[in-house]
Amino acid sequence: MLPSILICSITCIIMILSVLFFPKIKLGKISLDTYWIVTLIGVIILLASGQVNLKSVGNALIANNAINPLKILVLFISMTLLSIFLDELGFFRHLAGIVLKRANKGQLKLFIYLYILVSILTIFTSNDIIILSFTPFICYFAKNAKIDPTPYLAAEFVAANTWSILLIIGNPTNIYLASAYGIDFLSYIKYSILPTLFAGLVSFIIMFILFRNKLKAPIEGEAEEFEIKDKVSLWVGIIHLGICTLFLAISSYVGIEMWIVSIIAVGSLCISSIIISIVRKEKPQYLVGCLKRLPYQLVPFVLSMFIMIIALSDKGVTNAIGNLLGEKLPILTYGLTSFLSANLINNIPMSVLFSSIISSSNVGLGGIFATIVGSNLGAIFTPIGALAGLMWSKILNEHNIKFGYLDFLKIGVIVTLPSLFAALGGLFILL
Repeated sequence: MLPSILICSITCIIMILSVLFFPKIKLGKISLDTYWIVTLIGVIILLASGQVNLKSVGNALIANNAINPLKILVLFISMTLLSIFLDELGFFRHLAGIVLKRANKGQLKLFIYLYILVSILTIFTSNDIIILSFTPFICYFAKNAKIDPTPYLAAEFVAANTWSILLIIGNPTNIYLASAYGIDFLSYIKYSILPTLFAGLVSFIIMFILFRNKLKAPIEGEAEEFEIKDKVSLWVGIIHLGICTLFLAISSYVGIEMWIVSIIAVGSLCISSIIISIVRKEKPQYLVGCLKRLPYQLVPFVLSMFIMIIALSDKGVTNAIGNLLGEKLPILTYGLTSFLSANLINNIPMSVLFSSIISSSNVGLGGIFATIVGSNLGAIFTPIGALAGLMWSKILNEHNIKFGYLDFLKIGVIVTLPSLFAALGGLFILL
């Protein structure tokens, strides 16, 4: 047991350090993220030292159940592709321009519009995609308008990682944890809606109070107007995302697994995009751009963390943690520990770990949904809580906007902790 714990612990520590101090390495003209390389090396060491049962790994990868990591990766990457396709067309920038234009010269109205828009888009797409799409726009707009970008960056990040709780597709951690325990699309909403509403309302009120003085300053610049040139491809993308979301909602009732629904939608989108390009006698530039932006690095990362959890589970570590946490007050216990753990090992590996812990305990839906809440809101506490936080910080650095670890933590403490307890309170009422 001890060798496995040491190898996994050291791997996670080095992974966090790599993200903070050497996030990328260059091999000629190729730039690679280091976090997944570190986890992959950790798994290789586990395998070389005989700490992993290869039969257990093989059985997990070919298992015909919802917890199969390959199915979950297919679902996540497929939904990400559908969202990125719309982003390549400029759909999110176009919507942002419309909303910001309606704000006129009032920062307060702009702040409210931005929070609502990000919240709605996050519900139906993905928190990571929305954060990556809106952050550059906010940076440019704030610079042109000569206003402090902090309230808007905070509103964007908090809204995206709060309202992502609502639907199973809002965050890969939702997908993983819900799929692991056979929770379908509609059943998920039944237990997520109240915690999301409570957390969303509390976070908005606190941010409004926190930034109310900054929002009194006038706006001197104008919102960016972005025109979508390819209307046909836009509607193709919107229709595919909408139909896919609808079938995800009814998948469990018609006997089709969610990963199958998503991959069919992506296949149809790709074929449609290629046909449009052939008719126009041009390259499928939006599809090509979309394929280039897919988070392929998540594949080795998630698989590596999954194998680590198998190693810990086989050695009895997850059972020991489950016994330590106990079965009393699972909503509070699992909500807090998952929230804090996400900021130690990132929310994706945390979800993999807690999935195994929950399976060895009798904490039911309370423990599962409390962990889901912790995995989403944990991303707002520190920059290392989620991959989106790390990418968000990098974008700000590129735009010369100072938003350090302590600035992030300040908002995390003031906004996120009350939101966490509000969400867990809503979950407690439901259960």
